[in-house]
Parts: sequence; C-alpha cells; structure tokens
Amino acid sequence: MPALRTRVAIAVAALVGALTGVASATPATATATAPTDGWQQKSFTYAMHKPWNLDLSERYRYDSGTNTHTMWVYSTDEPLEEGSSTDPRTEMRWQQEYTSGKRMWDADVYIPSGTNGADFMQILRVKHPSGTPATDIMLRVSSENGGTVKRYTDQVIKSGVYNKWWNLKVAHDADAGKIQVYADDQLVLTVADRGAATRHFKNGVYHHGSGRAEARFRNIHYWVK
Repeated sequence: MPALRTRVAIAVAALVGALTGVASATPATATATAPTDGWQQKSFTYAMHKPWNLDLSERYRYDSGTNTHTMWVYSTDEPLEEGSSTDPRTEMRWQQEYTSGKRMWDADVYIPSGTNGADFMQILRVKHPSGTPATDIMLRVSSENGGTVKRYTDQVIKSGVYNKWWNLKVAHDADAGKIQVYADDQLVLTVADRGAATRHFKNGVYHHGSGRAEARFRNIHYWVK
C-alpha cells in the first residue's frame, strides 16, 4: 500500500503541475561547452617546408594507419632556402590565408624528450605592415619540467608534455584581434594579436636550439566561425 500511495501522490503532483503551469523542481544538469561549439570544420591544404638540400622523406614521415605526421630537423641542417639566415625547419605550411573572421587550428601533439628550443606551432603574418612582427603567436617547447610549452619564451601553456599525446587548440578572432590557446580543451591563454595582416597557420619544428628536434601531429582539424 505505501508504494501505491507514493505512485498516486506522484500522479497527482504531475496533474496539478499540468493544470497550474507550475512544474515540480528537478535538479539542473550543467552542460559543459567545448572550444569548438558553434564552429564549423573545414578542409585544409598545406605545402611542406624542409631544409632546401634534402628530400622530404629525410625529415618527414606520414603514417596513414594512425593519421600521424612526424617532422624532425637537426640544428646543423640547412634553412628552407639556400642562402637564408633563418633556422632549419620541417613544417606544414597551411595554404588557407585569412585577414578577418575566426579560425582555429586543432591537433593532438606529441613531442619526444630531447626536443629543446623548437617552435612547433605558429600563426605567421605572411603579409604585414613594415615594422610589425612576423608572427602573431609561436609556441615553443623547452626541456624544463619534463617538457614545457610557452608562448615564445614567456607565458607557460603546459608542462610535462614530453612523450605523451595531448590536445592543442589555437583560436584566432582576427576581427577582435584576440588569440585563445586551449590545452586539453582548457583555456590557458588569451592574448592580443599583432595587428592587421594576412596570416596562416604552420606546424612542425622550427628549430632554434641544438641537436635534434621532433614533433608529431594527428587528428588535425581546421575550424571556421
């Protein structure tokens, strides 16, 4: 009988709520928002940059089974172009250039231990007013604390990154002049860009340190809003 009375009470409460327009209270469930909510995934294309005197296969490997791009370079390698004074690199140069709107670079990243002083992701200002910087942001890994990623050499993005996969997202609102960086879907940095320019994404290893630098990328996505 107690069970029957309980069911009757619930039914009466529901009927009263329907007649009066007052619903019984239920606990609210919070819905977490993802950094890509409201964004649309787009296809992207890229060209490969490498030391000018080497075949691409000597500094780049793609595993179709795991969809993993692996890029490496040595501090003694030649630059991208013969006679250039820039540091050696092996990078994916995205061909989607933009001056306005919202764009997001998204990938899982793996950086082996020993990689020190290499930029592995950047927004390059390929066309920019004279006297303004060539990049809006560069993310560099150093050997401290088990591998630490910083914006250039100042703000820490994530520590303990060596020898593990983690997710990185870099969102750029070119209209508002704002860049947001997410590590494992947590917002860790918001900074201003460097002003009006035509820019594009790059990822790989642009090496300013010594020895060998390597970075791997999988599940690469391009988002637009």
